[in-house]
Formats: sequence, structure tokens, C-alpha cells
Amino acid sequence: MRRLVFLAIGVLLTSSFVSMATPVVADSIRGSEYWLDQYGIRAAWNVTKGAGVTIAIIDTGIDSSHVDLQGAVVGGTDESGIGASDGQAPVGDSGEHGTMVASLAAGRGHGSNSGVIGAAPEASLLSVSIAFDAGARNSDDQIADGVRWAVDHGAKVINMSLTRNSLDWPESWDNAFLYAFEHDVVVVAAAGNRGSGTTEVGAPATIPGVLVVGGVNRRGTASWNASSQGITITVCAPSEDLVGAAPGGGYYSWAGTSGATPIVAGIVALVRAAHPEMDAGNVINRIRATARNPGVETPSAIYGYGLVDAAAAVSADVPTEDYNPTQELKEWIKVHRRAEATAQPSPIGSEAPTNTRSPTPQVQRNNSFGLALPTISELRNIGIPIAVFTIFGVALIVWVWSFLRWKIRQRGR
Repeated sequence: MRRLVFLAIGVLLTSSFVSMATPVVADSIRGSEYWLDQYGIRAAWNVTKGAGVTIAIIDTGIDSSHVDLQGAVVGGTDESGIGASDGQAPVGDSGEHGTMVASLAAGRGHGSNSGVIGAAPEASLLSVSIAFDAGARNSDDQIADGVRWAVDHGAKVINMSLTRNSLDWPESWDNAFLYAFEHDVVVVAAAGNRGSGTTEVGAPATIPGVLVVGGVNRRGTASWNASSQGITITVCAPSEDLVGAAPGGGYYSWAGTSGATPIVAGIVALVRAAHPEMDAGNVINRIRATARNPGVETPSAIYGYGLVDAAAAVSADVPTEDYNPTQELKEWIKVHRRAEATAQPSPIGSEAPTNTRSPTPQVQRNNSFGLALPTISELRNIGIPIAVFTIFGVALIVWVWSFLRWKIRQRGR
């Protein structure tokens, strides 16, 4: 199972790092953040900058010593078993990833107008470090435990810029994500990157109740390499020509829904700060209801409900909605896990594989005249063919009999 998640996060990281050129000069950073104005983020700051809301970054760890992140990280933990206990030491082969993600969610920038500033620059961050390298804990357990830890330590938003590259997920995630939803936490997950092999979204972006982020280019058109597709996509955000803070100082240009996701997570924090009375379901509904139409029919498997709009999400008049992520996931578990539990395994010693899918349903007869009479299905599938053959058989016998009688009469003449 570890390999699946290792490949999953690798999909996002590879897409990000392939696009990296040379480190970006600090003075050009703020001007490179085109999404601040194009997606209404700077306008939303007239209402709130996210103060009082905590975002958990479940990733490779955040270097909180970076000048743009100083004061942002208020706690953390390591779930990998190979990192620092506070989760603030980058771990794994792609350790830069977590710091870059964190900077787009809640970077502070520095000076008067320098460095990376996140979508919610006054929100707090929790760093939950995970890794998929040799010596690390089971990856499924890392993520499940990381989600629970984040909830228990005050996160109201959880950012997951990773994908499992499979539609399904382990049962331990059922409980972990339910725990988050039951505690009114919004989980934001990346759709993945087609350029790195993720042609359709994978878990956690397939889990009911999760806010899923796809990616677009600077023109607001769906990105081919730096996004994916799937009916679970909620909204899209910029995933190309991004900049992010790097561990140890400095910056990189990068691409991928790994970067689009924390932008949306930051916007979710803005909504939660502006509307503290609003539950998670209505926060998600507000994000999708205020999304800008990309010029196609929505919702779609490419854009979801459209392009995220921070200013509208914070300030627009949006009716309350009876949408409950907890109930949505519970219903899925009720239907799908029950089917798995009732699947019949092969007999001991059999070479046939165990049936892990839903068993063929047993159709009950619905016949008011008793089981002795055939059902409609049996009449259709068995009775009609027999009747047809019988008719042809009788006709053949009659024809042969008539032919024989004619031959006999001919001989008698």
C-alpha cells in the first residue's frame, strides 16, 4: 500500500519540480502572484485576511524559518517516523513540497511588498509531516493519523496536495475523514496532474465531502499538464506559472494542482474568518456557488463549478444550503462498505480469487400465484424461446406428414 501513496505524491511533486527553472529573484516574487488580483484575493482582504482560522498542511513538512513563513506555523507533528517531532523539518526526497504549499496558503511575505504572500496571510498553519521513503511508517496510517491530529489541534481547514492515484482508499480513511467532517473541518484536496500520469482524480479527491481543486493556466483555461479531470472537482484555481517559498530561503517557480489547492484552502480560510457562524457544508457551497463560469456548461469534469472567486466567496449573498459532508460520506460508507462486507470469499484452498466487489444481487420472485408458476423473467427468457421452437417443430412434422401422404398417393396412381 505504501507504494501507491508514494507514487501518488510523486505525481504532484514531479509535475511541480519538472517545471522548475532557476530560483526566482526575491524582488520579483510579489509581482509574479497574478492570482491575487485575477481571483479576487486582494479584494477579499478588504474584509478579512483569515485571522483566527487554522489551516493544517499535511505534506512533507514546513520550514517555518523561511522569512515569508515566520510566525505563521503555530504547531505541528511528524507522522512519518523519520522527521522532526514538530513537523517543521522537511522530510523525504521531495521535502521542499510542504514549504512551497504552505506559502501559497498563508505566506506572510516580508518587507513592504516582497516575498510570497498566501491567500490567507493572517491564518495560522499546522505542519503535519509525512513521507513515503524507506523507514517511514505505513503511508495509509500516516495520513489517517495526520487528519485526526490536525482536527484535535484546532484545524478548521486541511490542505492535502497529494493523491493516491486510485479511486479507492483504505477503510481507515473513512473514520479519519468522518472525524474531520463531524468536527466541522473543510478538507481541500488536489485533483492531480495529467502531465505526471494522473489522468483522473484519485483519493482523497474521490472521497465524498472533500472540496476538490482542479487547475487552470494564466488565461483561466483548463491546464493540460498541471491538472486532471473527474466529476468530483469542485472548483479550479491557478496551477501554472506559480511561485513558492523553498526551505532554507529562496523561491522556485512551479506548476501543478499542488499549488492550486493551497490557494483555495486559503480562500476557504477567508470565508471561515468572514463567516465564523457558517458550517463546513455551507462554506463549501459558498465556494462553488460564487465560482466564475469558465465559458462552458458547469459543473463539469474539467472545471467543476468554475473558477474560484475569493471576493465573491467572502462577500456575496449566498442562500444557506442543506449540504452535509458528514452525511454524504456516511451514505457512501453505508452503501459501499456494506457491499464489500457481504462479498463472499472463495473457499479455503481454492485458487479462485476472493470476490472483493459487490456480490450479484439475489432477485426475489414476485409472483402472487406461488412459486410453482414461472416469473415474467422466466417466461421471457425461457418460455418464449420454447414456444417458438415448438411451433416450428409442429409445423415441420405437419409438413413431413403431408409430404409422405402425397408420395403415397402418387405411387398408388
